[in-house]
Amino acid sequence: MSARVRKAIGGLLILIFLVLYVLVIITIGDHVPNQWAIKLVYYLVAGTAWGVPIIPLITWMNRGA
Repeated sequence: MSARVRKAIGGLLILIFLVLYVLVIITIGDHVPNQWAIKLVYYLVAGTAWGVPIIPLITWMNRGA
C-alpha cells in the first residue's frame, strides 16, 4: 500500500475517531458531578487521552514514508 493511500485512510480514520470520541466524552461529561474540580480533572484527562489510541495509527500512516 502506498504512503499516499495510508495517509488518506489514516486521516479519514482520525476524523471519524475524533468525532466519536468527542460525542462520548460530552455524553459522559453530562454525568460527572457538578463540582468545578471534578469537571476540571475529567476534562483535562479526557482532553489529552485521545492521543493514546491515535499514536499507533499515525505510526502506521508514516511507516515507509
